[in-house]
Amino acid sequence: MAVLTVGPGGIETISGALARPAKKNGHNHGLYFVATHRKAATTNPECQRVYSWSANRYKRSTAVTGREYTARARFAAVRALVAARAQDLMNVSSDQAAFLAQKDTAGGAKTMKAYYWKICGEQYDAQHS
Repeated sequence: MAVLTVGPGGIETISGALARPAKKNGHNHGLYFVATHRKAATTNPECQRVYSWSANRYKRSTAVTGREYTARARFAAVRALVAARAQDLMNVSSDQAAFLAQKDTAGGAKTMKAYYWKICGEQYDAQHS
């Protein structure tokens, strides 16, 4: 289901599935019609996109490889580390100071969440190398 934000000038943002194919007699009829509105912090001014895909868009044509399983496991582990670190009140001030120190350097993370992903990813890679 799509979520719309309406303002004085009409529809301001749309996010979600606008249309999905209907499954009839064992096969799909119609297209996927999806709108996205990015809320994440970024420097790109374009935040609204609309996509249309065929009915079989989400069917995988190949088996999942070992490399993909490894990437999925890494992502899940780093996501858990980021969530735990963001909630850890003992390290908030030191994390904020370290973030501000690296923010304006080349290759530095521009948001706190990106900084957490960077350091937690490096931590995971160091433990699993």
